[in-house]
Amino acid sequence: MRTKLTRIAELAKQRPKIKLQTLIHAMDEESLKAAHRALSADKAVGVDAVTKDEYGEKLEENITELLARMKRQAYKPQPVKRVYIPKADKKKRPLGIPAYEDKLVQKALNEILTVIYEQEFLDCSYGFRPERSCHDALKEVSKILERQKISYVVDADIKGFFDNVEHGWMMKLLEDRIQDPNLLRLIQRFLKAGVIEAGVEYETDTGTPQGGIISPTLANVYLHYVLDLWFTVKIKRECRGEAYIIRYCDDFVCFFQYQDDAEIFYGKLIERLRKFNLEIAEEKTKIIEFGRFAVERRNKRGEGKPGTFDFLGCTHYCSQNKNGNFRVKRKTSRKKFKTKLKHFAEWLYQNMHTELGTLIKQINAKLVGHFCYYGITDNSNGIHTFGYRVRRKLFEILNRRSQKKSLTWERFAKLTDRFPLAKARIYVNIYG
Repeated sequence: MRTKLTRIAELAKQRPKIKLQTLIHAMDEESLKAAHRALSADKAVGVDAVTKDEYGEKLEENITELLARMKRQAYKPQPVKRVYIPKADKKKRPLGIPAYEDKLVQKALNEILTVIYEQEFLDCSYGFRPERSCHDALKEVSKILERQKISYVVDADIKGFFDNVEHGWMMKLLEDRIQDPNLLRLIQRFLKAGVIEAGVEYETDTGTPQGGIISPTLANVYLHYVLDLWFTVKIKRECRGEAYIIRYCDDFVCFFQYQDDAEIFYGKLIERLRKFNLEIAEEKTKIIEFGRFAVERRNKRGEGKPGTFDFLGCTHYCSQNKNGNFRVKRKTSRKKFKTKLKHFAEWLYQNMHTELGTLIKQINAKLVGHFCYYGITDNSNGIHTFGYRVRRKLFEILNRRSQKKSLTWERFAKLTDRFPLAKARIYVNIYG
């Protein structure tokens, strides 16, 4: 499998303007077995209710039969099970859970798409790509704002992106690089698989279900053409000043030297997205004056500090370093902080009767996960405040568990000495 993928990657790199053919051969017994080994055993099950362990009991037989169906084009993905997860704005995000066998096929298919499009994607794209992370995107934002001639930021949000990807356009964009009808047919079948919600099956004429393994890669392909290339080839050339874009999947932010460039782009962005069945969420999209030059100009006008913008769960604001020079800093966004704390509190209530040692281990795993992401340069206060609020919530839960409210802070301190909570610390140096 790795040899075949390496060969596909080499062809994609050597022949950037040639459409690739006969790619489906990379989906074989070896690739599907590798996908089975890679998939987690504790994920939610789809409409088939089949777990990894159950599928693996007859792995050879199941994969042989699956490949036979794929070769005679009889394989059809099952509808995904739709569930909802809460968002920061109190709305709910739909999440699609594929059947286990479909996860296997998507995993192997995603490996092929990844090696092809890693040769195509631009440096401004960071989401769901090998060796690129949210923190890498945040580091690049800092470099642009602190080193380039930037005074305006367009903070944009695409409304319901995953629900509105237009299938026709998706296939046309894929055909720009892929000419294997079998691979394209397989992707289209996943797009058209449908969803099941509360026992009712619905057709899917648009969108890619969040939760599907190939969905982030398909989203990157869609926005590579719709946004990244368009911005790089057309918008930047038309601007009279500097212009940059950083995108993480469907979350992106744009930077401009001049206000008129930012405003013209904003208007063109609306038209560009409309062409591809997308639209901006106007209530979440804004143009703000931001950067070291913005600070100076606003001070002269007596207008106070520039506004702020949120990107990847962090609020970015203008500040200074110890030497008094401009520096962009960031903290946990208020919306994300409240949502994370709320979810933590709900989880604590649900698990309040768990044995204390086990409960603390589980709490620490969640805390460390939070600190690893939000523990970035300049956000010490944000993560320490989160840890403090969780500590107070745990005290409240343990008192409720006893039903006597007999636990004092002194006794609680002794308990946490015996079962210490994870301490907040900075994990990521934005300037490292």
